[in-house]
Amino acid sequence: MADQTPVTDTPAVDPDEFKDALEEEDVDSEVTFEVTKEELSICRAQLASDYPDDYNYLSDTYILSVASKPYSKDPSVRRPLEYTMEKLGVLMEWRKENAVDLLDMVNLAVGPETATEAVENPSKLTQGKALVNSLNYSSMYWHGLDKQGRPILWIRCDRMPWYPDVEAQTRALILLADIGISKMPEGTTDFVVLSDSNSPPPPNPQFMISLLGALVKGYPDRLHQLVSCPVGSILQYIMKLLLPLMPSRLASKIILISQEESKEKLNDILLNGEDDIPTFLGGTSSHDELFPYEGKFPKKDLKFDLFGMEERLEKVINEFHSKK
Repeated sequence: MADQTPVTDTPAVDPDEFKDALEEEDVDSEVTFEVTKEELSICRAQLASDYPDDYNYLSDTYILSVASKPYSKDPSVRRPLEYTMEKLGVLMEWRKENAVDLLDMVNLAVGPETATEAVENPSKLTQGKALVNSLNYSSMYWHGLDKQGRPILWIRCDRMPWYPDVEAQTRALILLADIGISKMPEGTTDFVVLSDSNSPPPPNPQFMISLLGALVKGYPDRLHQLVSCPVGSILQYIMKLLLPLMPSRLASKIILISQEESKEKLNDILLNGEDDIPTFLGGTSSHDELFPYEGKFPKKDLKFDLFGMEERLEKVINEFHSKK
């Protein structure tokens, strides 16, 4: 399904572009501070006033998580409420530009091209078809939880195209991230990304910049860990360029695992330990039954089982929290 035409050069990384994408002032600390109910109400009221159509996207738990972090200019104190609102404002403005109508795009793309909206908005139809095509690679999907009940977003680099449509792939990531976040129960605010990174094609630096930029601007404090395994030479080279450019808080969340330590590390992360290690990482759990390479529905426009994935994620999250 992915274009496997070989390439000889790894695309260059523009340090200035990367720094702009990841502009962040947070400190690397797990310390948190109290946020009062009154302060939460102030944040809620401001968001409702500024973003009446989308403010419910942010849960109280998430707002409290962002507001409780140390202040970058003085880590001994909590972020000022004004700083928290500025940070949440950047998030909401980013969503207005990048996260709107993505499911509508999917529905438009899989519907008749004679539909009124498709005829009147051909640009949206084109964007929707590109988004669906990116989903159809089955290279990104939610499956399972870590030991603390955080949902896991899997990225399978061997299914990525050699020359990706970065904009469409980033939209696919945003759509999937929003689905995962919408299923999080009260008390859970972050997720884990697990990347199978040692198969061709090599990770595309521009997509990595877009991915990490989205995590910082669109999903601040959402990423618990980005675990990449097994780490090959190409990824090591790219990350050697990118890690020094990242904010320390983000860089500390990126874990590179060698082939030799993959099973041990994954056993410590995955909810059911070794039983959850997928076959493509040397385990016994078959993801391909649910997310086959050619898609669950090869005869349809949307071959990827987007809605089945959503239902399964909701089920496993509910089962985990019902046992607590």
